[in-house]
Amino acid sequence: MKNSRLLYTLLFGVAVLLFFGLAYPHHLHYQEQFQLFLFDSTYVWDIVKLPGGIADLLGRFCTQFFLYAWVGALIIAVLLTAVQLLTLRLVSWGRFYALSFVPSFLLWLFLLDENALLGGVWAVLLTLLASWAFDALPRSGWMRRILILVAVPVLYWVAGPVCLVFFLLQAAGLNGKTEAPQESKVKGNAAWYGVVFVLLAVTPFLLSYCLPVATGNLWYGIHYHRYPTVFSVLLWSAALSVFVITLIVRTLTPQPSTLVQAERKGIGSNHRGAANVHHAKHDKSQPSNLLFFLLVAAIMGAFVWKNSNFKAEKVMKYDFMARYQQWNRILETINTERPNNQIGVTVQNLALGMKGLLSKHLFDYNQNGLLGLLPDIGTDATSPLPTAEAFYQLGMTAVAQRTVFEAQEAILDFQKSGRCYKRLAQTNLILGNYEVTRKYLTALQKTLFYRGWANETLPLLGDEKAIAKHPEYGRLRRMAYKDNFFFGDHVTSEMLLSLFLSNTDNHLAYEYLKAYYMLTGDRENYSKLLLQYPER
Repeated sequence: MKNSRLLYTLLFGVAVLLFFGLAYPHHLHYQEQFQLFLFDSTYVWDIVKLPGGIADLLGRFCTQFFLYAWVGALIIAVLLTAVQLLTLRLVSWGRFYALSFVPSFLLWLFLLDENALLGGVWAVLLTLLASWAFDALPRSGWMRRILILVAVPVLYWVAGPVCLVFFLLQAAGLNGKTEAPQESKVKGNAAWYGVVFVLLAVTPFLLSYCLPVATGNLWYGIHYHRYPTVFSVLLWSAALSVFVITLIVRTLTPQPSTLVQAERKGIGSNHRGAANVHHAKHDKSQPSNLLFFLLVAAIMGAFVWKNSNFKAEKVMKYDFMARYQQWNRILETINTERPNNQIGVTVQNLALGMKGLLSKHLFDYNQNGLLGLLPDIGTDATSPLPTAEAFYQLGMTAVAQRTVFEAQEAILDFQKSGRCYKRLAQTNLILGNYEVTRKYLTALQKTLFYRGWANETLPLLGDEKAIAKHPEYGRLRRMAYKDNFFFGDHVTSEMLLSLFLSNTDNHLAYEYLKAYYMLTGDRENYSKLLLQYPER
């Protein structure tokens, strides 16, 4: 029976791994690009000094590995599996074994939201780890009371308000499978746990006077969701389900402690015979356990699939391919399925332009007017990035820099972005702002995955000859505007024409200018352009 349960747990972990690795990889890339994890004491202290900071720090540390989707999928699979195994330790589940997957399943649903943070999963896991650690302590006595009194505020600081589950498990006597306390002792502990609960309840209120955090966030969690004001219903449902399901199963299933108490009272061989019958029935119930597990697994799978945002996954895929300049892959993708959203169309046209195919095949694909060519810059953190990539490749370096900076400042939980920091370092390097470039590179040197690139780029600072010879930075410098001008909210044909005339070797600007005339139906300027600068 134990081996079969381990097999079910393994199957669950594999299912999580395959889902995030195959069906949801770009959601993981999306998470990684909106944080900048620094191996720096100041950075770490700014996180851990707030309630739930340890969970948030662990979540951010793990999220940096989401740069590689399969590594991120493995991390999530391990975390959700660990939550299931720790839930399993709370009671003897018997025929209700499949219900031990419910908290992990709810966390899985929680992570389907691209703005759900991994720190929330760590908060639940740390809370269960604390409950497991208290499993070895005596059920009653002043030592346990004192430790709980200390553990509640400490755990609140470590995991945030989700630690309420730890208190509920302790107060209800559901922690572990050891002998349950007598009824008189439970009544005696009621007043004590009432005092602890009051302490837990007033802690956020008291901290609101000491910390620059809204009182509401202290009640429902600071770092569980990217939207600071959002109450994470699924996360809290996952945490509270541990207590609720454990309570139900403990009520409906005879616990091993019942047998131990009976033997201590001298019931003897009759009870041992009943125990043998119980174990025999337990063995015979394995097929029914398997069916129950398969039923729960089917329901979980259906809920996950139905609540998955595959439309957003496709959009994130286009953004990811543009970020890494995978032009051939983009062309293969758009030939298989035509993008019909603004980000997808923007990336599609950029890839066509990079390959010199934009004007020839412009109307072979879905277009969104001029908004599909160079969209107006949005006020969110996501949609401006593909547009900024087009600006960057065109040679509109200053415009790309402004767009990326504004996108980073629009990140909802006020974090910085490794992706944005790298691009801001590149644009400032091209523009000759070397001290600003050094600031970004110095920060990237404190990261795990951007450190190598930062170390390679630092020697270029101030070296004009090396920059001129660089295949990317030198080319973009030569393609830049020669005259300054005021950039409005919309890219115009005059801007593109000025960019092209600054360097007529700028083939991408030439492609975009022709596409602009085609989309606006400006036949006169299109003909003049082709007459003066024939296609090469």
